[in-house]
Amino acid sequence: MTKVHAYSVDKSVLLEQHTVLVKRIAYHLLARLPASVLVDDLIQSGMIGLFEAANNFDNSKGASFETFAGIRIRGAMLDEIRRGDWTPRSVHKNSRMISDAIKKLEAELGRDVTDVEVSEKLDISINEYHHMLNEVSSGKIIGIDDLGVSEDVLDLDAEQKNNDPYNDLEQVVFKKSLAQCISTLPEREALVLSLYYDEELNLREIGQVLDVSESRVSQIHSQGMHRLKARMQSWQS
Repeated sequence: MTKVHAYSVDKSVLLEQHTVLVKRIAYHLLARLPASVLVDDLIQSGMIGLFEAANNFDNSKGASFETFAGIRIRGAMLDEIRRGDWTPRSVHKNSRMISDAIKKLEAELGRDVTDVEVSEKLDISINEYHHMLNEVSSGKIIGIDDLGVSEDVLDLDAEQKNNDPYNDLEQVVFKKSLAQCISTLPEREALVLSLYYDEELNLREIGQVLDVSESRVSQIHSQGMHRLKARMQSWQS
């Protein structure tokens, strides 16, 4: 079967037609990132991803170019964000401590642990623990992408709606394991993650739904992600 590259059709037209896709993905990501991240930097890296997609697209696989390009564009932007990590090392250290504490406690107790129990395990006050959660959340150093998949994995019907031929068996198994882990989270954490990643509500809007402060939503989101990371550590080795 012959591989058909996008540029054999008309690469310049293809790139021009999908520039708007780069901008849409850039602004979607920007809404969840600190002000220090510039949209122009995201767009620039996204255009590189688009160019690579145009060079490597194989239309014999059955997926549309927009689907394939979206994956490459988003991946290029995330790579750029990670290369320019603005988060202090202390916050990364705290994030690892939280995940480790949750993992150990849940192994010992055999159930979901509370924020009070985690703070006691870390030998800090509950206020200090909540402050750590907020720092990690504002730094955006832990998210669905850091677990190895895109955000749409939180849509449990995604497998039926998106038959992505580029997913290998390991990725499919990982998605199912992650979806199962999400379903076992405490109800409020699972709800916050669903509203944030699936429904694309921001923290303030989620706070209005739950009738809690934006800061509290940030803490719930951060703890939910750390709990997921702790339960999925076998996939991150």
